[in-house]
Amino acid sequence: MIITNAWICRIIDDTIDPVFGDINIRDGKISDIDEKPFDYNKVYNEIIREKDVINAKGRVVTIPNINFHDHFYSRLAKGLRITEPMDNFHNILKSLWWKVDSTLDRQMIIASAQLGILDSIKNGVTYVLDHHSSPNAANGSLQAIAEVFNDLGTYGVICFETTDRNGHQLAEEGINENKNFLSNYVNDKVKGLVGLHASFTASDETLKMASKIVEEYDVGIHIHLCEDKIDREQSEKQFGLLPVERLKKFKLLNEKSILSHGIYLAESDYNTIASYGCAIAFNPDSNMNNAVGLPDFNIIPDEIPVIMGTDGMNSNPVKSLKQLFLLLRHSGRSFEESFTEIQNVYYNQLKFVKRFFPDFTELNTGDRADLITWDYIPPTPFSKGNFWGHFLYGIIETRIRDVVHNGIILMKDFKLEVKEDFYASKIVKEGHRLFNQFRKT
Repeated sequence: MIITNAWICRIIDDTIDPVFGDINIRDGKISDIDEKPFDYNKVYNEIIREKDVINAKGRVVTIPNINFHDHFYSRLAKGLRITEPMDNFHNILKSLWWKVDSTLDRQMIIASAQLGILDSIKNGVTYVLDHHSSPNAANGSLQAIAEVFNDLGTYGVICFETTDRNGHQLAEEGINENKNFLSNYVNDKVKGLVGLHASFTASDETLKMASKIVEEYDVGIHIHLCEDKIDREQSEKQFGLLPVERLKKFKLLNEKSILSHGIYLAESDYNTIASYGCAIAFNPDSNMNNAVGLPDFNIIPDEIPVIMGTDGMNSNPVKSLKQLFLLLRHSGRSFEESFTEIQNVYYNQLKFVKRFFPDFTELNTGDRADLITWDYIPPTPFSKGNFWGHFLYGIIETRIRDVVHNGIILMKDFKLEVKEDFYASKIVKEGHRLFNQFRKT
């Protein structure tokens, strides 16, 4: 396969220096990159009909997008009739999300994952770190999601959201699902973590069980951390410790752990997180939707890898990255400071994902052929010096045209390679089932 006439955004030493040319792909890897002069008259008028050639026609090619905090289980929860209060975060959980996840069965879980991954591919996301919850259908749920990843050709890191909010028996089933998946189903394409809901819904006994799995399998945790002040308040009230202190006590903090949200944290909390090498996944769209506030960006140490998630609201983590940039500007950061922060996040994400997939591409010769083509033709000169201006105000405002993963085309000319209608019929069927069952709760 050849990707021709492309602006190739290779990454070298935390720098993106776009070059114009062709990407040659063989056996799932980039075998060669042929640089050539940019001649817009030739590029925009050249007609190529070979089946194994994608003519980018001067468009931009980058590494794939990564969603570091998603909830596939939420994908069918559209247009539901909610009759209970939604006036604060705890009530949002009780009136919507804890009812949705309790309704899910295996077929709904599969349909939710199918919708989530199909939408991800359309957004150029071929790596998703999913945080799953289905307390009444825990057994085998992660295997079912992993099979959808395999069917649709993308990679993932998944876990089961363990919680005591439905009783300790179901908490044990959640722990067992994490352990069973780590024992039997992890491979080069789908990895596992130990999933936990917010610490205020997890007992000391549950955290102790989670800690044993973390140590046994040398993995991290994926948890909601201080998304709302209730986590901080209830943790201290119920357990006598703040959330970060509890996680530290049970040895759940390490360099593979993802702490999602991290809003209601003190400077000392952030310093503890930094000392253990954990990442914090920001989800600004979700935070504003739930009116829970935003992190104090000024007290977060540079040592903490900040990564981006969508919290299940959508499949477009670069939208979250743009939102972060705008929030930084809104908070008073200068353009220079905001641009620098976004670059740090971009490269932090690259480093963090390599903790799970060491061969994650940087679009250099010999790398795995994972790449996306944006529907963006730079209207002005495109170079290392102005890449980020193009990226933030141009590239990420456009659609994804082509997606290649492992040298295999997943989407070409905006059209998925799989038969989307085949999946749509199953997704809609299960969505209607969820809608009707939720109405009875």
